[in-house]
Amino acid sequence: MCLAIPGRVVELHGQHGELVALVDFDGTTREVVVTFVPEVQLGDYVIVHAGVALQRLDEAAAAETLALFAEMGDGEPV
Repeated sequence: MCLAIPGRVVELHGQHGELVALVDFDGTTREVVVTFVPEVQLGDYVIVHAGVALQRLDEAAAAETLALFAEMGDGEPV
């Protein structure tokens, strides 16, 4: 099973004709292709799967999703 994880955009730049973001996942940053979410801005949350942003999330939705992941990690039922 694969999960799409929300992260916060901390940097945007172009790379090889693609729009790329540096995305923070709870202290770990990764480069993510955001070409398919062209309206993304610094500070936005995005859902990422396999290194590609699939959509933007508002802060409340991102917080809710991250809380659910944290609960699953604690072994408590969701």
